[in-house]
Amino acid sequence: MNRLSAADFDQELLILFDAYVHGDLDRRIFLQRAGKFAVGGLTAAGLLAALSPQFAAAQVVPKDDARLKTEVVEVDSPAGTGRINAYVAKPAQAAGKLPSVLVVHENRGLNPHIEDITRRLALEGFLAIAPDALTPLGGYPGDEDQARTLFAQLDQSKTRQDFLAAAAVFKARPDSTGRLGVVGFCYGGGMAHYLATRLPDLAAAVSFYGNHPPAEDAVRVKAPLLVHLAAVDERINAAWPTYEAALKAAGARYTMHPYPGTQHGFNNDTTPRFDAAAAQLAWARTLAFFKQHLPAG
Repeated sequence: MNRLSAADFDQELLILFDAYVHGDLDRRIFLQRAGKFAVGGLTAAGLLAALSPQFAAAQVVPKDDARLKTEVVEVDSPAGTGRINAYVAKPAQAAGKLPSVLVVHENRGLNPHIEDITRRLALEGFLAIAPDALTPLGGYPGDEDQARTLFAQLDQSKTRQDFLAAAAVFKARPDSTGRLGVVGFCYGGGMAHYLATRLPDLAAAVSFYGNHPPAEDAVRVKAPLLVHLAAVDERINAAWPTYEAALKAAGARYTMHPYPGTQHGFNNDTTPRFDAAAAQLAWARTLAFFKQHLPAG
């Protein structure tokens, strides 16, 4: 795929886009401020389109890949929103039980990119499960702007319970070995950290550029952690030293990898912020980490 990269955009514009993606700016203000970067026939709207996800072009594993079995299941969440839908993928020819990996999306719900990530994990021999936090609001709407708007309406205390419920249900599935890991991206990276403080029997947790829990919660982390951080990501990175110090004091097992020259979202191959070399390395480290801590049954 012939793609634009972060190098094709002014760094100030990339920071502006990050603020827009995370709800700190609405579309009108983003377009207004992005106007000064619209040169050479480009418009501010054109810049936004260029920075936005291109799901079909970046897809790695087709939805109908014959090597996989996929389904959408409903999970009861009585302490959360009542129920949550989840996309499930596993090897079609799997014999016996599989270790499970919970995949947690960004702040737009279960979009096509996260479904693709779920299928990629399934091809590596995992029972991969991706809940959609937007289920109580109708699910991922097929539009990233609408998804962000809906996401801001969620009661996060209930959403956290939804993910705890999903973790419990899939850990206990008859086709699971009972060993559960979690990987999350951005919002999902923060959820991976959260689950590591709430699930003492979690086998492994991987966070891609996610928010960190309060430092006092680090003592509750029992699972080994793998943390991936982008270079240009002040919103996330500013809190890491405090949380890292708390993890060290608690004797937690963790590894943090910084990725020089990268932007927040560098693993998401649907946008220009994608950094192929860093993403390949981070993904290889993630798979090795899961295969170490989530051995096949």
